[in-house]
Amino acid sequence: MNRRSFLQATAILATAGPATSFAADAAKPVPKPVPKPVPPLVGSQLYGWGQYYHRDGKDLNAHLDEVFKAVKDCGYDYAEGNLDITTPANNAKFADRLRKHGLKAVSLYTGGPMHVLGKATETAERIARGAKEAAKAGFGIINVNPDPIGRPKTEKELAIQADALTELGEELSQLGLKLGIHHHTPELADGAKEFHWNFQHCPRQTVGFCYDVHWVYRGGIPPASCLAQYGDRIVSWHLRQSRDQIWWEDLDSGDLDYPAIAEFARSHQIPAFYTVELALESGTRITRGGVENHRLSREYVRRVMGV
Repeated sequence: MNRRSFLQATAILATAGPATSFAADAAKPVPKPVPKPVPPLVGSQLYGWGQYYHRDGKDLNAHLDEVFKAVKDCGYDYAEGNLDITTPANNAKFADRLRKHGLKAVSLYTGGPMHVLGKATETAERIARGAKEAAKAGFGIINVNPDPIGRPKTEKELAIQADALTELGEELSQLGLKLGIHHHTPELADGAKEFHWNFQHCPRQTVGFCYDVHWVYRGGIPPASCLAQYGDRIVSWHLRQSRDQIWWEDLDSGDLDYPAIAEFARSHQIPAFYTVELALESGTRITRGGVENHRLSREYVRRVMGV
């Protein structure tokens, strides 16, 4: 199961629960604002959990409470799922399910087409509507990966995308949310033109960086260079490791020098919203179950990242 399929399949992660009437909702007292998350916090992205469940022929959605319990038992502070832009109210339900298991509402992930005039604004507006409910529920960060299109985007398309990201960043800022732009290897093709364009043509104050360390490294930009250039835009992190360029089953020593990354983050006071995102690919050597790999990864973050 790839990232985009997972994003589509888990768009309704938190729909469980009885329906309520409009009249009943209107009669409820107005809830107090939920405090925003404060770093340092360490979370677990649900994508890797979904892969492990898929290998066992199971649907992650049907076992979400089981996963949340495991995430908490492994020592994580939060789980990162997907922003529901189809039914925004589900984002509040997702937060409720997290809190039921002692987890925090911190960040959500989403994407969409942002390079076509008209469609880009529509995508930004849909994300903003979903994020509005997420903000009310206490989430603090929305990580967004604009959809790839199978080829490098033209400068005209990149300009449209930058305008949409700027618009979205401003709207999320007004909601008390941080926008973190996330990247996969398509955005790092063509000399990483799209990767750099997003930052060079969007305001630093409202368009931040979800630094997925391994994807950016795989795209050709080593951590030292990336941190020196864009470290001050980081609002969230995705952490994964590889050995000999193949994703490793847990977060441990390997191709990426996480001790050096941790030292840079500490010395530059970069917000420590560290989301462990384990993932499996062809060639990944699997010797343990998903729970144990996530537990070991949490220990590594504590030992190396100092959180």
